[in-house]
Amino acid sequence: MNIKLTKQAIDLGIVISDSELSLAFYRDVLGFDHVADTPMGNGSTMHRLMCGDSMIKLVKHATNPQSSPGGGLAGALGIRYFTINCSNVEEMVAACEAAGAKVTVPPNEIRPGVTMSIVEDPDGNWVEFVRYLDQQN
Repeated sequence: MNIKLTKQAIDLGIVISDSELSLAFYRDVLGFDHVADTPMGNGSTMHRLMCGDSMIKLVKHATNPQSSPGGGLAGALGIRYFTINCSNVEEMVAACEAAGAKVTVPPNEIRPGVTMSIVEDPDGNWVEFVRYLDQQN
């Protein structure tokens, strides 16, 4: 049995430590559309943003969890990064760097026609930007 999608994108939940820093990164630097802030109970808030058809849910709890991201691809099990396909990889990385984000992997052509880069959000989560030469605008 295959999944029967009702939306051609996924929603991604990211637990954050600081709403202002994370909104500044995802909304202001990356340009995600801020949809709403939703109280979740127990002092937690979900900030909902759209990246194309995908919803990014930034969850700020009243008390920050004990563990944090880090260690790169081999540092732990679970989701290590997410990818945004865009035609302006270098511009996005420059904007992130100007805003104080760490550039983990500078823009580079990883194979003919494919450029990628990785930056860290304010909590150290990896955000990968990828451009396929045949998908440029």
